[in-house]
Amino acid sequence: MTTTTTSAPLTSRPTTAAAPERTTRRPGTGTVLRWEIAKLVAQARSRYALLVCLIAPIAIVLVFNGQQQTPSDTIYGRQIHTSGYAGPLFILAFGSQWIFPILAALVAGDIFANEDQHGTWKTILTRSVTRSQIFWAKTLAATMFTLVSMVVLAASTIVSSLLIVGTQPLTGLSGQVIPSGTAFPLVLAGWATALAPQVGFTALSILLSVKTRNPAAGVAAPVALALIMQLIGTLGGIDLTRRFLLTTPLDSWHGLLAEHRFYGPLTFGLAVSAGWTAVCLACAYVSLRRRDITGG
Repeated sequence: MTTTTTSAPLTSRPTTAAAPERTTRRPGTGTVLRWEIAKLVAQARSRYALLVCLIAPIAIVLVFNGQQQTPSDTIYGRQIHTSGYAGPLFILAFGSQWIFPILAALVAGDIFANEDQHGTWKTILTRSVTRSQIFWAKTLAATMFTLVSMVVLAASTIVSSLLIVGTQPLTGLSGQVIPSGTAFPLVLAGWATALAPQVGFTALSILLSVKTRNPAAGVAAPVALALIMQLIGTLGGIDLTRRFLLTTPLDSWHGLLAEHRFYGPLTFGLAVSAGWTAVCLACAYVSLRRRDITGG
């Protein structure tokens, strides 16, 4: 008996479309910037610095307000008891000599050298990011910290001084009386003039951070250079050199408090600050791009 097996006709099965390949999107500069900001927020040094900027002016105003003597050796020190607008200008003048360079270098002087200290350059470069992205993200993060610290310091100084001392009229640098309504925007403008040279000091700190590869040197060297610039600025006979120093624009707010306001030093100071910023960042960028960091 013969059994005949009938095979079913072959039917073409529909082919399933291949799953689309996942395209891995490379992180951009904004992503790297968020990393850097997250790292700054996690650092106790950054948080404590902002806390000091918030609390220290209040303590300074309270101490001087409770003393009979005034710091007459600093501009607007004599008026610190008679007008709440004098305190912010006094701290602005004092801060430009000592505090501002430290604030600029605190993060910027360490932000690149810290990678050398911990040997993490190869690690961050394996995240599909370029050296250019890392450079600009770190530069933006350091600049943002400098500007935020300045805003916090200015706001705390102005508000605490006005609340504790009062809103009495201010005596200008030419002896004229400045009403409260006029003094307030002038004080704000005076503090705003410090932002451009602060960005310049940040760029200088970034350059030294890249060049020295040492966090301590990156933070201390800009402060030492600022002191040297101030010393040079006090010497006579070198007025032309003094105009191109990065510390000179920090005094450009004086023209705003004169009876007949003059803006020449302010305009020239902005140009000087921009020049320092551009040259320092260009040198730092080229140095980082050419560096051999395969060893760490």
